[in-house]
Amino acid sequence: MPIPESQLDTWSHQGSITQSSNTYNTIKNALEASTAPYAGKDFQVFLQGSYGNDTNIYAESDVDIVIQLNECFHSDLSAITEAEKAAYKAAFRAATYTCVDFKRDVQSVLTSQFGSAVRIGDKAIAIEANGARRKADVIVAIQFRRYLKFRSTSDSSCVEGICFLNAAGKRIANYPKQHSANLTTKHQASSNWLKPMARIFKNMRSRMVDDGLIKAGVAPSYYIEGLLYNVPNEKLTSSYRDCVVNTLNWYRREAAKTDLVCANEQYSLLGDGSHTCWTQANCDAFVDAAVKLWNDW
Repeated sequence: MPIPESQLDTWSHQGSITQSSNTYNTIKNALEASTAPYAGKDFQVFLQGSYGNDTNIYAESDVDIVIQLNECFHSDLSAITEAEKAAYKAAFRAATYTCVDFKRDVQSVLTSQFGSAVRIGDKAIAIEANGARRKADVIVAIQFRRYLKFRSTSDSSCVEGICFLNAAGKRIANYPKQHSANLTTKHQASSNWLKPMARIFKNMRSRMVDDGLIKAGVAPSYYIEGLLYNVPNEKLTSSYRDCVVNTLNWYRREAAKTDLVCANEQYSLLGDGSHTCWTQANCDAFVDAAVKLWNDW
């Protein structure tokens, strides 16, 4: 039998807001302290992830925070001509305060404030939960620019995102602000169905992991949001049950898999061998497990 509307309605509700907000503000205040080594530099602190996108569920406790230095940047010049690359190289000089320096200083600020709760991960600095404070992941980033044109600093165009280095020194670029803005636009265009549906599918994922239908890590929240971003608005309608069925049937029967994009619209959603893409095998496994969960409820 299908999952009852009452269960889907429960799953549609947003998770903790107050604790997450308090956690964010506590860490933001620490990062923005006037005593920080980078206090006089141009930087900003903002949310990304499920809490920042209003798609968090009760099972997701992490608060994802970005601190971005704007005084230096990395660039992708692959889309511009050789002449434009030469103009770019002539226009800028190497930064004296780099992303490596910035991460070192951010780490020192967080360790001073939160002590042994701070853990250095592959991509983020984790701050473990303590009392009412939720677990948080802090990404230390700089600006990323994917240039579409560069003739001079006053005659150029680019798509701006963030980038950071993982533990192996590999650059990872992403576009969290575009992801969030596009999700909100889609949510409004779908008569406010999108974000509750994202929460429903995330809760379904948690249940599928518990039931052994998929392994943990097969369906990250970022990619679930990306999948739903591609669902035609007319499929999100009437009831949560209709929305779930329409979404699963659309993916299995109608979706042009190679045309699907991440919610930031900068990367393909599905692809192998890229840290920016969901493997189609994992996406298929998630959808197939969701169908089984639905049919066997």
